[in-house]
Amino acid sequence: MSTKNTVQDPDKEAMDPKENSAETQAKNTDKESVETQEELSPEEQLQARITELEEELKAEKDQKLRLYADFENHRKRTAKERVELFGSANQELMSALLPIIDDFKRALSNLKNEEDQEGISLIFNKFENTLKQKGLKPMESTIGKEFNVDTMEAITRIPAPSEDMKGKVVDEIEQGFHLGTKIIRYARVVVGE
Repeated sequence: MSTKNTVQDPDKEAMDPKENSAETQAKNTDKESVETQEELSPEEQLQARITELEEELKAEKDQKLRLYADFENHRKRTAKERVELFGSANQELMSALLPIIDDFKRALSNLKNEEDQEGISLIFNKFENTLKQKGLKPMESTIGKEFNVDTMEAITRIPAPSEDMKGKVVDEIEQGFHLGTKIIRYARVVVGE
């Protein structure tokens, strides 16, 4: 038995046949372009090189334009998100304060002493104006209006006191509120059947 030891050149590593064919094609293409350039006159070679460089420049410009457009879209989207965030940042706090507004209104309607009513009314008005400055707006009264699912929540239905009140709001249990353009509490109403 004879054994052969083969020494492999480190520059020539075992190649995948696909890689070898790709490398061969690249070499052939380079040879063809060199042969083509040798066959062309210097003016034609310069014109070919100019055309090649113009195509590269066009591709680079296109890439830069796309990158710029992506950046502009990102900038506009983040600016819009920031505006929406600022607009609704107080939403949780405002929602927590709505029951206090309801309590103030109930207290004002049940006070008998005019001095107490006047003092609480001043505090309530100041509180309400502060919330309005922060973007909280009460909805208009819904009593007597057609029931609207987009702005109202029906708590219950009762027989209509008159024929013209069928399908309309008979009583408003809680007033609805907007924060900016967003509804943060729907008006809770009683609807006539």
